[in-house]
This record gives sequence, C-alpha cells and structure tokens, in this order.
Amino acid sequence: MIGSSVVWMGRVWRAAACAVFVVGAAGCARKAVPADPAPVVVIAQPLQRKIIDWDDYSGRFEAVDMVEVRPRVSGLLDQARFKDGQMVRKGQVLFVIDPRPYAAALAQARAQSARARAALANADAELKRAQTLLASRVISQSLTDARVAAQQQAAADLAAAQANEDAAALNLSFTSVIAPQSGRISYRRLAVGNLVQAQTSLLTTIMTQDPIRFVFDAPEAEFLKYQRQRGRAQANAVEIRLQDETDYRWKGRIDFLDNAIDRGSGTIRGRAVVPNPNGFLTPGLYGQMRLMASQPTDALLVPDTSVVTDQTRQVVYVVDKGGTVRQREVEPGRLIDGLRVIRAGISPSDRVVISGVQRARPGRKVDARPGPITAFPSGVSLGENGRLSLPAGGAR
Repeated sequence: MIGSSVVWMGRVWRAAACAVFVVGAAGCARKAVPADPAPVVVIAQPLQRKIIDWDDYSGRFEAVDMVEVRPRVSGLLDQARFKDGQMVRKGQVLFVIDPRPYAAALAQARAQSARARAALANADAELKRAQTLLASRVISQSLTDARVAAQQQAAADLAAAQANEDAAALNLSFTSVIAPQSGRISYRRLAVGNLVQAQTSLLTTIMTQDPIRFVFDAPEAEFLKYQRQRGRAQANAVEIRLQDETDYRWKGRIDFLDNAIDRGSGTIRGRAVVPNPNGFLTPGLYGQMRLMASQPTDALLVPDTSVVTDQTRQVVYVVDKGGTVRQREVEPGRLIDGLRVIRAGISPSDRVVISGVQRARPGRKVDARPGPITAFPSGVSLGENGRLSLPAGGAR
C-alpha cells in the first residue's frame, strides 16, 4: 500500500515538472517587447540678425497750441460766423458783438478831438498875438506867459482827445472777435443773444492740428540711455500706433524733455512732434510709442513658440550632440517680424527645438530633425497685440 502511494506521488511530480518546462519553453519562444521610439522634434540654430531695438511708452496726443477765445469788450453777442468743429484760419471773424454802442462812443471821441483841435488853434493864435504885442511893449510878460500856458494846455487836451478816439476805435474793432491762430475750432459755448463779459466769457477754443504732439513719461533709466545716445542719427526717431492699429504708422521725433525728474514717480515728461497733415490725429487720443535706438545691435531670434514659461522662468529646449534634450533659462526680448529676440541664455551654435516643444522633456532622448525657422512652424505669427496674423504671401 505504501509503495503504490510513493509510485503515484512520483508520477505527479514528474508531470508537474514537465508542465513547468513546457510553459517555460513557450515563454522563451516569445519575442522581447520593443522600447518606445524617440519622439520627433524639429531643431534649428537661432537666427543672427542686426536689429534696431526700441523702448515702449504709452501717452496721449496734445495740440501744439490751444487758445481760449474770449471777448475783449462786453456787450450783446450778435453773430457767430463759423460752424462747430470746422477748420478756421488766423484772422477769420468768429463772433460779432453788437457794435452800435462802441460806434457811438467812437463818434463822441472824434467830436471831442475836433473840439480840442479848435481850442488848440485858438490858443496858437492868441499866443502869436501876445508875442507880437510883447515885442511892442503893449502887454506885460505875465500875460504872454499865460498865453503860452493856455496853448500848451490846449495841445495836451488834443492829445488826450486823440487817445480817447484811438481807444474808442480799438474797442469798436474788438466787437469783431477774430481767430488768433489757425486750427480746428470747438463748439460755441454761448448762443447769439447772450450778454458777454470782457476778458471773462469763454466763447470757444481753437487747437492747432498740424503738427501735433505726443506726450509721455519715461523712467529714469531710459532717460539716461536716451541722453547718452542724444545727437546720433536716429536717437530722436519715434513710431506710434493708435489703439485700433497693429502697425506703427505714425512717425515723429523727440523735441522736448522736461528739466527735472519727478521725485514721486521717478519719471520725466517727454514730448514728440508728429506730422498730421490731414488732421486725422486729435488731441486726447491714446497711443503706443516706441523710441528707436540709435545703433543696430546683434541679436539671436527664435520662434515665439520655442519660449516656454516654467512657473516664474522662461526657458527654451535645446538638443545636445547625443540627442538629449536640455533646458536653458533665457531672457526674452521683444517680437521682431514674428520672431522672439533672446537677449541671454543661448548661443548661436545651440540647436533649439522649434517644433514639437510639447514632446521635449529635459533629459529625454529625441529624434532631432533640422528645419527652417519661421515666425510660427505653421507660417502664422503671433504679434505684439496678441492677434494672429499671416505673413506676406502666407494666406492661401
């Protein structure tokens, strides 16, 4: 009984061993699972170009000259000879104040002048007779002196009357309120029929249109940089774009910097003059200005999509000779022709990942394939205003 059990157990163990062998042999016959292929990325060396850098400022347009039109005499506003908002020229009549009281005053002043001239003529004749009689010793010296004083007083009275006449004539001319300068006029502050007060009542305003000024505030550091470049060929050149524009189409030049830096803000007020021949630019408009540097500088440029934000840093990925991705912290500059300027962090020989950035990880092996640098790998560039725009010839 015991012997048969031993024989049966031996058979079981032999069967199990054969099964293990068969399973092991089948496992050895399988092929090994291949590793994942290296991800494909496109690389290129940064473009090297000479660029003219600039500094950005915000500001508003202001008129070169602005005049408040006020009457120089008081009276009833009789006429308004312009349309609100039109262009006016220097010397053009804008308003007429009722001239009749001033015409009457002028007539009275002229009559007083005529009276004074007659009195002076009589005093002259009296003096001549007195001098003749004095030579014949018919009258005394004291009487002759009285005739001299009367003649001088008559001459003074005539001068005063003529001055009054001139003042009355001037006041009459002031009843026509003329434009002191050319420019665009505002609306009428007072309607015809209102009484206006000399030197007080505001009738309207006039602002010059061409040229126009752009006023901005510059930090102290940029003021120092400008001062060191001042006098060079392009140191004063500026370009401006309006709120709804993508191109810096308005050109001008710096013509004024204030004489002191504001201690509270650490900025200095600056001003540029911009031609405005058609009057499109209006005082008060907001604009973005860039002040061009005087000398071109060497710069490295990469596609904007190659720059990745890693928390508080901005980095690009480069591929070394062994095909391993490395991370480089960079200092990006501005966009120029859809490409991002890299001020520091990479060298001209670095192979920067320009496409497939999402597949690049530091320390990872990649299949790096060379390609050309464009604004975007797809041909689309992201401008400074955050809008997508196709490059010339890219829209199909």
